[in-house]
Amino acid sequence: MRLIILGPPGAGKGTQAARIADRLGIPAISTGDIFRANIKDQTELGQRVQGILASGGYVPDEVTNEIVADRLTWDDATDGFLLDGYPRTAGQVDALDAMLAQHGHALDAVLELEVDEDAIVERLLKRAETEGRADDTEEVIRERQAIYRKETAPLAEHYGLVGLLVKVDGMGAVDAVTDRVIAALPQHG
Repeated sequence: MRLIILGPPGAGKGTQAARIADRLGIPAISTGDIFRANIKDQTELGQRVQGILASGGYVPDEVTNEIVADRLTWDDATDGFLLDGYPRTAGQVDALDAMLAQHGHALDAVLELEVDEDAIVERLLKRAETEGRADDTEEVIRERQAIYRKETAPLAEHYGLVGLLVKVDGMGAVDAVTDRVIAALPQHG
């Protein structure tokens, strides 16, 4: 199954992506995790994106598209994947469609976790404390929410128009959200 998970930063996408991918036997691919690992390892990519992420901005499409295109060629993604944090812009949607079409594939569904914004801010501030994420200040979190609404939320509308969007209530216990997502997935095979 080839899936995308959408939702504002802090909606629980990473947690749910790992759980859903595990249940489906596909890799969860997080562009944010890839960027953070490169920053930690002080790679060339890490140095390029560190300042952008620290200010709450998004990494340019061409860089992100290149990373995702490479990651989708790995053996574990041959039969499916769950993308977390990608695509975020209309240009990335087009790039992903082209990547998949090149190999005769298409998306099966786009999951959207729906959550309350104030609850997200509270959740992210707690995560920043426990995980030591210096980039998660309230100002940066609210900036990411604004960027999400402006640039990424319209992608949900696009995927709704093409019949791929599956909206799921992202509030509540982690297990309950996972069960709602699995129940909402289109059945294949």
